[in-house]
Amino acid sequence: MITKRIIPCLDVKNGRVVKGTNFQGLNDVSSPIELAKYYSDNGADELVFYDITASFEERKLFTDILCEVAKNVFIPLTVGGGINTVDDFDRVLKCGADKVSVNSGAIRNPELIREAAQKYGNQCVVISADIKRVDGQFTVFSKGGRENTGMEAISWIKKCVALGAGEVVVNSIDTDGVKGGFDIELLKLICEAVNVPVIASGGAGNIQHFVDLFKQIPDIDAGLAASIFHFGEVKISDLKQELKKNNITVRL
Repeated sequence: MITKRIIPCLDVKNGRVVKGTNFQGLNDVSSPIELAKYYSDNGADELVFYDITASFEERKLFTDILCEVAKNVFIPLTVGGGINTVDDFDRVLKCGADKVSVNSGAIRNPELIREAAQKYGNQCVVISADIKRVDGQFTVFSKGGRENTGMEAISWIKKCVALGAGEVVVNSIDTDGVKGGFDIELLKLICEAVNVPVIASGGAGNIQHFVDLFKQIPDIDAGLAASIFHFGEVKISDLKQELKKNNITVRL
C-alpha cells in the first residue's frame, strides 16, 4: 500500500502565516520560517507554502521569505502564489522549492502547465484547484477563491493532468476552515478522474477526519491541513500513530 503523506500548509500574507474560514477572515498565526522549521523537525512529510494574495494583488511571490523557509526545511517543499510564467517557476525553484503549485496562472494560460512540465518534469508541476459548489456543480475559482471562473472542476483538473501536471491539490472552499471533515464527495470524483497523486485540502478538524479520508478513499495520496496543526490541536506524531493503528501506511 502506498505511504500516505501528511502535509501542513503555510498560507502566507505580508510575510506572516495566516488562517481563515472559507478563504475569508484571515487571522495572524506565526512566522513562516519558525513554523516551517517546526514541521520539518516534527514529522511532516512535506510542506506547502502559498503566498495567498500574490495573484489577487498581481505581484510576484515574496522570494526573500521563501529562501529563508527553504533553508530551514529538510522535507519536500511545494510553493505557490503568483505563478504566471515559466520564469516564475525558475525563480521559485532557485529559492529552494521542490515543486511549484499553479492555480490562477494556469487558468489564464493552460499552456503554462505544458511548458513547465517539459522544462522541469511533470513531478515538479502541481495544479492547485480552489473548488466550490455553485448551483449543484463543482466550480473552479481563481485569485485565492475570490473569482468564479464558471469552469466545471473535474474536467478542468483532467485537462491540467493531460497537459502535464504531476500532482493535484484539491482545495474545497466549502469545507475550508470549517473543521467538519474533508470533502469526500469531491475528492472521490477527482481520484476516479485522474491517475496522478491527489492531495486533499480543506476541512480537517481532528485525527478521525484523516482516518476517514484514507479509509473512504484508499487512492488518495495525502491529507493537507493548516489550523489544526498551527494551533496545536493535532500533533503530527499523534496523527501518524493513530493512522498506523488503523492499518494506514505512514512514515513514522
